Amino acid sequence: MNILVTLNSNYIEQLIVMLTSLIKSDDNEKFEVYIVHSSLDEDDLILIVNSVCIDRCKITDVKIPEGMFDEAPVTYRYPKEMYYRIFAAQYLPESVDRILYLDPDIVIINRISGLYNMDMGDNFFAAASHVSKSLKKINELRLDMPEDSTYINSGVMLLNLQELRKSQNIREVYDYIENKKAFFLLPDQDVINGVYADRTVHVDAMIYNLSDRYLYLYNANPKNISTKRDMRWIANNTSIIHYCGRNKPWKNNYKGELGVFYYYFENLVNRKICAME
Repeated sequence: MNILVTLNSNYIEQLIVMLTSLIKSDDNEKFEVYIVHSSLDEDDLILIVNSVCIDRCKITDVKIPEGMFDEAPVTYRYPKEMYYRIFAAQYLPESVDRILYLDPDIVIINRISGLYNMDMGDNFFAAASHVSKSLKKINELRLDMPEDSTYINSGVMLLNLQELRKSQNIREVYDYIENKKAFFLLPDQDVINGVYADRTVHVDAMIYNLSDRYLYLYNANPKNISTKRDMRWIANNTSIIHYCGRNKPWKNNYKGELGVFYYYFENLVNRKICAME
């Protein structure tokens, strides 16, 4: 299974927790993790490699060349890193026909093979939405999305690299950014939604991209009173927990229920480190 992550040195600790959970999620699966960056050094990569089970998790270092996105619109708010997900098909090996992108602020608690092996047709991406119906129209207008399209969260996203190599138009993305950048709130996520809403398959956020906020809003909705999701249900059914936004379990002011899953895998990492010392 091919996994894509992009990060800088500030998220190495969380990446190691995420990779630990990934390996534990499926004893029968082997993973090749492509770590895409522009600034990690050799010590950072050694730390990551030494922290995972190399028998079942191969780490591949992908350092983006300095001038790779020279033609792209880049500012302080829109650094070149925003293009790493959008244009993954441009730098990953031709032999990789699909890959699952995961933010580092994630843990995997059950198998993800159902997501990874899903039929994507000729779509570019598969992802879940965290957006309520009340914000749906706002995003359509803000980003010039097709009517009745869905704004997805790009922190967990399956990429159809084969189709992207065949059909993705780089200039279309650059032109869209130049025309709509004044309306962006989350630059690369906004671009993916604005340009590719009609080439994206939607998956269930409760299973494949569950956040504390999404869980709270779901359980608080009177329409869901008979299907409220507790920790037992989540432990048995959810595959991916995503600590998106500012509310994160490794911060002192964290408030949420889903942090227990992060603490479990963090403890496994710490025990392994202690055993090595």
